[in-house]
Amino acid sequence: MPFASSLLMFAGSLQTFSVLAASNESLLLVIKLLPAYGRELDRHFIGLFSFCKKTAAILEGLFPGDRPHNVDCLRTFSYLVQDARPLKRRTAGPLTLEGRAAKAVFIAGLSVALIAASAHAEQQTAESAAAPAARNHSAGAATLAEAVRPSAAKAPFPPEARSATALALSADPVFDEGTYQRIKERLLRYAAIERRGGWPAIPADAELRSGAHGAEVALLRRRLMISEDLAPALEAGDSYDGALVDAVKRFQLRHGLEANGDVGPKTLRALNVPIASRIEQLEASIEHLLGMDFVFADRYVVVNIPAAFVEAVAHDQVERRYRVIVGKVDKPSPTLTAYITAVNLNPTWTVPLSITKNEIVRHMRKDPGYLSRMHMRVLGARDEEIDPHSIDWSSERSPNFTIRQDSGRFNALGTVKIDMPNPYSVYMHDTNTRNLFADDYRFDSHGCTRVDNVRDLAAWIVEDVPGWNRAGIDAGIAADVLKVINLPHKMPVAWVYLTAWVTRDGTVNFREDVYKHDEALDRNALADAAADSFAVPALAAARATRGVRPNSSLDSH
Repeated sequence: MPFASSLLMFAGSLQTFSVLAASNESLLLVIKLLPAYGRELDRHFIGLFSFCKKTAAILEGLFPGDRPHNVDCLRTFSYLVQDARPLKRRTAGPLTLEGRAAKAVFIAGLSVALIAASAHAEQQTAESAAAPAARNHSAGAATLAEAVRPSAAKAPFPPEARSATALALSADPVFDEGTYQRIKERLLRYAAIERRGGWPAIPADAELRSGAHGAEVALLRRRLMISEDLAPALEAGDSYDGALVDAVKRFQLRHGLEANGDVGPKTLRALNVPIASRIEQLEASIEHLLGMDFVFADRYVVVNIPAAFVEAVAHDQVERRYRVIVGKVDKPSPTLTAYITAVNLNPTWTVPLSITKNEIVRHMRKDPGYLSRMHMRVLGARDEEIDPHSIDWSSERSPNFTIRQDSGRFNALGTVKIDMPNPYSVYMHDTNTRNLFADDYRFDSHGCTRVDNVRDLAAWIVEDVPGWNRAGIDAGIAADVLKVINLPHKMPVAWVYLTAWVTRDGTVNFREDVYKHDEALDRNALADAAADSFAVPALAAARATRGVRPNSSLDSH
């Protein structure tokens, strides 16, 4: 690459990246342009990869709020380089003139993109500075993601890409009219496996990744064959080949893990859960379904709390699937059945009494201007506004007033609230803190369900309401006034707690018992099982031999 050409490319890169840096795709375009920088760049790819990862970490540390899309793209770039093993060539020798020019071009363009990302992040931080505390609470398909790093857990992408990735996993709902029967059938199959000795444990120090060989690999093949992740015809052998990589990915997807095909600590821990424990999870899921009062319809919504996903189901097929943030361990989301009655755009938030007592009062004692800064009003019994300075915030008496937060981007509910009247006063809503949707662990609310890409779900819910669609939702939010869209027909919604479930294609899925609801079940007897049509005599007899007693209601947990 002549030096003059490198200079021209350098100048062109500055102009190109300065235009593209504000786009979500800017750093992905960097990736596409890499071949033009010459083969010399390949020799120092490792250093550039390290530079990218460190820069992403610095930006995330500087701007802990919503990460700008450019930082997400930077992380995507890191994953892509990490997976591009053929490019990781370590060639000895000094960097040539052409190599230095190529490296300078790349870093110059990347730097411009990062500067734009930083400015964008600073803008987002400034916009949310007026509501720092609101970030911490709430009332209550293949895509590029799969191409770069197929994953059921990691999601360094915008909401639309995250929901598309989630939907691509399966069109089968977690909860339908056949869920109970499928779990029961899988329970019997797992009981048979247990009688045959279960599956082997994998040594804790085993190094299992693509290309490995040896007895531990052979043991892994047998383990995955028993759990039906690897076909019996492929069990033989001691090499970590493509078939085993695919089997590991299948196992990882079933357990909500990052599907990279390598056996890391989380995958190893899941592999070594004994079959007796998996049987108990299947039993617990059956018990959670016993007596559940839910009427299936052509269109309904279901949240599976342990999986932290919500599904929009129509005609027995999942048409939308989104990541959600559910209740903390000490503020768990309840299991319930209800009906969606309306969608609120630009909602206000009436602060629950518990949050007023435990959080708002404490803030006001330290900072008398807190309510004003948070766009919150104090209201009396007749909805009249009360001057916050007239209240004795040092009093230990229970508040006899209500606090309501105005609608706006600062609102803890975000821009969308989905009404679903229920005894727990919980609902589904947007949030002004969206960075947590990219996390594996999404148990961080006060009990309500925060929905990723909630505008899309809202549009799906109101699609039968004349005059409303996604464009209408966006326009209604942009109007910046409260708008209540009442549904002509109530839509069933269920929040279920299933740490084990089986989809129609026969795939059995497991998640962690985050709330320890499964452990809390009474497993002493079966005699008092209340389930009406759910009480299956054949299952009851099988479970009685194991000394298990189902509860009659999900809500008792």
